[in-house]
Amino acid sequence: MLNLNFKNALPHNTRVNPLRGWSSLLFTGTSPSRSRTPLTHTRQTHYAAQDTRFLQLRAQRTSIPYLAKRSFAIERRSLEDDIPPRPSRSLAGKVAVVTGAGCEGDGLGNGRAISILLAEDGASVICADLNLAWAERTSSMIRSEGKGESISCQADVTKPTDCQNIVDAALSKFGRVDILVNNVGIMGARGTATEFDLEQWRRGLEINVTSMANMVKVVVPQMRKNSESLGQIRGSIVNMGSVAGLVGGTPHLLYPTSKGAVLIMTRAMAAHHASDGIRVNCVCPGMLYTPMMYSKGMSPETRAARRNRSLLRTEGNAWDCATAVRFLASEQARWITGMVLTVDAGATAVSAIELV
Repeated sequence: MLNLNFKNALPHNTRVNPLRGWSSLLFTGTSPSRSRTPLTHTRQTHYAAQDTRFLQLRAQRTSIPYLAKRSFAIERRSLEDDIPPRPSRSLAGKVAVVTGAGCEGDGLGNGRAISILLAEDGASVICADLNLAWAERTSSMIRSEGKGESISCQADVTKPTDCQNIVDAALSKFGRVDILVNNVGIMGARGTATEFDLEQWRRGLEINVTSMANMVKVVVPQMRKNSESLGQIRGSIVNMGSVAGLVGGTPHLLYPTSKGAVLIMTRAMAAHHASDGIRVNCVCPGMLYTPMMYSKGMSPETRAARRNRSLLRTEGNAWDCATAVRFLASEQARWITGMVLTVDAGATAVSAIELV
């Protein structure tokens, strides 16, 4: 008959480790080949302590607080597994179209700064401008840094055929379009409602507002073809507005009117194309010191007055505008659409503070 009396089956000089079970045997004497030594009082005390510790651990691990703590630990690991991926600022593999990307000579306008920063983060950039030489100079600057690819093309974005040509150039060279920056804009007709020239007014609205709609019309169908990235996003559009479109108060009617239209158009586009996975946002720069502002001359007094109209009382430049655009174009802004982002050193908050 099988002997199931383990106590009698084990040699007198072996004991079971109560913390590891029967698979681990502790020999209390010498090996079987040598003389066997009986257990001393000290060893008997040691094993009795082990038995007590085993019973304590078993009781602890079946207690309610222990089981609750273990359940919480498992739940915590589960939550950690559900943490979403960290969004990246990198634009590697993305293709961006920037209109108004040129600038006279080596000057730094908004379009040029935007193009350079998008390429700096890895994007391939199509620099489009009415002046091909200016656009090519921007592309040359990008290529010289070796951080992103760039091509240039001449286009009048008030013409739908030219807008389509920009997209065709992007597809031919890079095969896709992920980012559109509508940066074209002019000061336009001068004067108040009783003074402006009607033809200049129409032309100003065509350049500042209609051109953006023209570009979105040909870009969105291509963005819809993109596979979804982080947050089910297929594309990003950034329209260039102005704080003038928020507060008015400028000497001429056309510019704030057209820029105000850009803000509302941006929000409408965001609503229209969200279901396509396309984000649409607007950047509104304040009084930046760019060639568009100083090319026709600016006195030191005027420059200082412009700087002091902001809360920070510092002068902004094209890089400040470009960094905001780069953020909105990247995955870091994946949950932002219909946003109007002011880049004005707090100028639009000055009037509120002065009234307090």
